[in-house]
Amino acid sequence: MIAESVCGLVALYSVIRVMAEKNTLRKLTFLNVMNFAITGLIILVIPHPLGIAAAAAYFIGSTLESNAIASTWSKRGDV
Repeated sequence: MIAESVCGLVALYSVIRVMAEKNTLRKLTFLNVMNFAITGLIILVIPHPLGIAAAAAYFIGSTLESNAIASTWSKRGDV
């Protein structure tokens, strides 16, 4: 119960910071933290082997998404 609450609070804080942050590079950091917290919530809430598979799929997909965003952002000339 405590672990789920901590992961939920971290995810909620990260969502608020992503929405409130003006600097795109700082948003990426909080986006990664949010993805870690959501993955942890999936693992903790669904105590089943398929829960592990769902968390792994979410984690891999969100990591690829974050890498694509960072790669696209780094190719801009004004950074």
